[in-house]
Amino acid sequence: MRLTSFTDYGLRALMRIASAPEQGFSTAELAEEFNLSRHHLSKIVQRLAQGGIVTTRRGGGGGARLARPPQQIRLGEVVRLLEQDQALVNCFERDGGACTITGCCKLRARLRSADAAFLADLDRSTLADIALPQLAPQPT
Repeated sequence: MRLTSFTDYGLRALMRIASAPEQGFSTAELAEEFNLSRHHLSKIVQRLAQGGIVTTRRGGGGGARLARPPQQIRLGEVVRLLEQDQALVNCFERDGGACTITGCCKLRARLRSADAAFLADLDRSTLADIALPQLAPQPT
């Protein structure tokens, strides 16, 4: 399995947010920490908010926070949400892709099984299991 960078950075952002669930994290500070464009990270946080993983608030004291305790957020749930538009292989596309061997292919079922096993394994872990250590407060 290979995850998109969208999912990779989404998981990293959640790992950081889970390190201090009571704190709001701005997309600017997360983007800086992960050396990522703020625009790209904003799209990721937006998807996480639409999926009920985080809540967001603008302005001072705002930022992204977990919508639920990290112990209640399964990694498989996050990966499903962030990878929802990514087919594992072409024949898994919504339109069936352009595969010419669909009727006799024996690989498709094995790939579906492997994909399900991958996500089931991730479902055994929560965001709390992978949270980053809490950062010490920065002197002002």
